[in-house]
Amino acid sequence: MGDVGAAAAYLRALPNSNQKVGVIGYCSGGRQSVLSACRLDLDAAVDCYGAFVVASRPESTMTSIVDLLPNLSCPLLGLFGLDDQYPSPEQTETLRELLTKHAKDFTFHEYEGAGHAFFNETDRLGTYDADAAQLSWGRTVGFLRDALT
Repeated sequence: MGDVGAAAAYLRALPNSNQKVGVIGYCSGGRQSVLSACRLDLDAAVDCYGAFVVASRPESTMTSIVDLLPNLSCPLLGLFGLDDQYPSPEQTETLRELLTKHAKDFTFHEYEGAGHAFFNETDRLGTYDADAAQLSWGRTVGFLRDALT
């Protein structure tokens, strides 16, 4: 959080800055994006299939951040594959319910047939989904434009 906070402060201090900062992350970076938005004063956050937000990772120190969700400081865009296991559609639904309960500003998009890492055009995992990725990228750009300008 120190690095993200320092980066946000640096960006806001630039002479041509409009003082708005957003974060985006994929996989565990999606979790870090949500975590950053819960711990820091940000203006936008994008969670691309961030695992272990509402559930802890088995046999790991990566624990759920459910208790931090009431502190979400900015609008959140979530992009998820319905064929993913981390997060599963059930975990995505739990996150949706918790954000609704805490009256947070969020938008989720879920893609039929898309699994984890559907954005990864290198396709190292064999999960790249061009249609979901292109649609998600357009939604991400629009979301960040609206939140940060």
